[in-house]
Amino acid sequence: MNQFTTDIVQALVKKEDIKEVFRTHLESAVNALLASELTCFLDYEKYDRIGFNSGNSRNGAYSRTLHTEFGNLQIAIPRDRNGEFRQQTVAPYKRSNDTLESFVIHMFQKGVTMTEISDLIEKMYGHHYTPQTISNMTKAMSEQVEAFQARALSARYACVYLDATYIALKRETVEKEAVYIAVGIREDGSKEVLAYTIAPNESARVWKELLEDIRDCGTEEILLFILDGLKGITNSIFSVFPESKYQSCCVHLARNIAHKVRVKDRAEICEDFKTVYRADNLEMGHKALQEFVEKWKSIYPKVTKALLENPYIFTFYSFPKGIWRSIYSTNLIESFNKQIKKYSKRKEQFPNEESLERFLVSQFNQYNQRFATRCHLGFDKSRAELELMFKSKE
Repeated sequence: MNQFTTDIVQALVKKEDIKEVFRTHLESAVNALLASELTCFLDYEKYDRIGFNSGNSRNGAYSRTLHTEFGNLQIAIPRDRNGEFRQQTVAPYKRSNDTLESFVIHMFQKGVTMTEISDLIEKMYGHHYTPQTISNMTKAMSEQVEAFQARALSARYACVYLDATYIALKRETVEKEAVYIAVGIREDGSKEVLAYTIAPNESARVWKELLEDIRDCGTEEILLFILDGLKGITNSIFSVFPESKYQSCCVHLARNIAHKVRVKDRAEICEDFKTVYRADNLEMGHKALQEFVEKWKSIYPKVTKALLENPYIFTFYSFPKGIWRSIYSTNLIESFNKQIKKYSKRKEQFPNEESLERFLVSQFNQYNQRFATRCHLGFDKSRAELELMFKSKE
C-alpha cells in the first residue's frame, strides 16, 4: 500500500474530506514534475557539483495558484539563472485546469450566463470566479470564430436556406439586432452552416454581402435558395449566383395570408392553400392555385392577386420529388434558429459583438459536426437527379 492509498484509507476512517487528500497529492506531484523538468533541462541533479561548471544553474522559483476541481494548488515554478527554461507542466498564464475550462465553455454554449456559471463553480468547487474571469475563459473560442470565417466551403450545394433571427446585443444601448444565417445542403444530403453576419436590421443589401462571402470562400454553384419574401432579395441572390433558382417559403406565404383575412376564415383558407404546394405535380399545383383564386378572390382580392403575381411559388416542383417537403419552406433553418434563440434568451443580452460571435460559432460548430455525416430527408434517393441538374449547368 503506497502513501496515497494509505492517506485515502485514513481519511475514510476518520470521515475526513477525501478531496483534500487528492489536492495535497496532486499539488506534490505537479511540483515534483516541475522540479524534474528543470533537472532534465540543466542535465544535472540538485546539489551536484558538476552543475557549478555547466554555465547555467537553478535560480529559485516563483509561486502560482492553479484552480482545480479538487481545490487550489500552490505551484512553485522553478527558474534557471540564464532565463532559458520553459516548463511544460502548467501552461503559461493558466490559472485553471482544462476540465474546469471545458465545463465553462460547455455551459456557455448552452446559454448559461456568466454570473450563473460563476455561482455554479463556487458551489461545486468552493472557489469564486468573477463573471469577467469566466468570460476570459470563453475567449479561447475566439480562435474558433476566426477559423469558422476563414474555412473553405464546398464548391456545390443543392440548396441554401437563408433566415435572420433577432438577438439582444449591447453596444452603447441594448437592442435586438439581426443575425443573418445561411445553412446549406450538399448533393449528398449533409448540412452545414455556411456563413453568418450581424447587423441592426435585416436587408437585401446585407444578404448580398453575406452571399458574396460564401462565393469568396469557394462556393461556385447553388441550385436553389429558399427564403421568406424579403423585398429585393431575389436581386441580391441573382447578382451573386445568377444561375441559381429561388423558392418562396410556402409556410411564410400561408402565415401572411392568415394575417390578412378574418379570424373565422383563417383555418379554411390556409387549408386550401396547402393544396397548392402539396400537389402531386406542377400541373396540379397550378390547378389548385386557380381553384384557390376562384374561391377567394371576391372576398380577399389583394391576397389572391399577390399569389398570382408571385413567380416563385412553384420552383420546388422542378426538383426531385423526394426533397419537395424539404425545400418548399424554410422550416429547416427556422427550427435551428429557434434553438439558438432558446439558448441566447438565458443570457438576456450579449455585452458586445465579440461575445455574441463566440456564442454563435459554438452553436454552428456543434450543428456542423452533428450533421456532417447525416443525410437530410429525401436527399439519399435524389442524388442521381441532383447530379444531373448540376451537369446540365456545365
